[in-house]
Amino acid sequence: MPTTTIPHVPLGSTGSTIPVIGYGTAEVPFGKYEAAKQSALQAIEIGYRHFDTAAVYQSEKPLGDAIAEALKLGLIKSRDDLFITSKLFGNDAHPHLVLPALRKTLENLGMDYLDLYLIHFPVSLKPGSQVPFEKGDIVEMDFESVWKAMEECKDLGLTKLIGVSNFTCKKIDKLLTTARIPPAVNQVEMNPIWQQKKLRELCNEKGIHITAFSPLGGKGTPWGSSKVMESEVIKEIANTRGKTLAQVCMRWAYEQGVSIVTKSSNKVRMQESIDIFNWNLSTDDLIKIDQIPQSRLCVAEIFVSEDGPYRSVMELWDGEM
Repeated sequence: MPTTTIPHVPLGSTGSTIPVIGYGTAEVPFGKYEAAKQSALQAIEIGYRHFDTAAVYQSEKPLGDAIAEALKLGLIKSRDDLFITSKLFGNDAHPHLVLPALRKTLENLGMDYLDLYLIHFPVSLKPGSQVPFEKGDIVEMDFESVWKAMEECKDLGLTKLIGVSNFTCKKIDKLLTTARIPPAVNQVEMNPIWQQKKLRELCNEKGIHITAFSPLGGKGTPWGSSKVMESEVIKEIANTRGKTLAQVCMRWAYEQGVSIVTKSSNKVRMQESIDIFNWNLSTDDLIKIDQIPQSRLCVAEIFVSEDGPYRSVMELWDGEM
């Protein structure tokens, strides 16, 4: 039996819920099949029920195989016990390629449907582009037509919910001007160093749920930083509370009303990350965290190009830096 039961939170007015803590499957470098499969299987055993994957991570197949094994072992009763998120990468972010990309994702996972399908980034790449891609492959996304294709995926029952990832306030507003079905989720970087207050306020107003990735700053990833784990404020709170730095960051995010995607292949740390529900941060703790100087850690310079739609990181993030 799992050692911890993770609570669910509602997703706006969709009638659906999402587990508060999800397990990220991006093994860096991408494509490490066995490591991704074993980590996912271990996470199911511990009690994780939301799994976050993406086409670009190359982790859909190992995750699907881990889930199939978990079913055989009796760790879960059915696929319906899980909440599975995957993402559409830029090379397939074209209206005629969205549905085939989702069908490929489902084939990789060995599933009939996703719980949530996200546009991974508000940037398209030329069809057929490979990772790593060239600067010349970066092209502007046609938000309206790509989102219509996402809506079709939901209409067909291939995904229960659709959403976005790495969308700023400005891009959310732009999408909503033409969307028939609003995004259920915006998955973004969020941690004590980058708290996303303005974006959270807008998404709350629009009924869009926030899922936080890199809640510990993403140290050890190409897009991450050690700033969160080196924060003296977080260290002081952790020492005072008798908790780990990771637990303080996870508990802080939980208390902000968002769901969280975390990643570790270490069994002890995997367990620590979900042992956050029987204690809370004090008002003083929250005030201290609230006062931490803010800076975006995942700047995604790979999507910036002199000849592309975004010529600087400021343009990419609409000044939200």
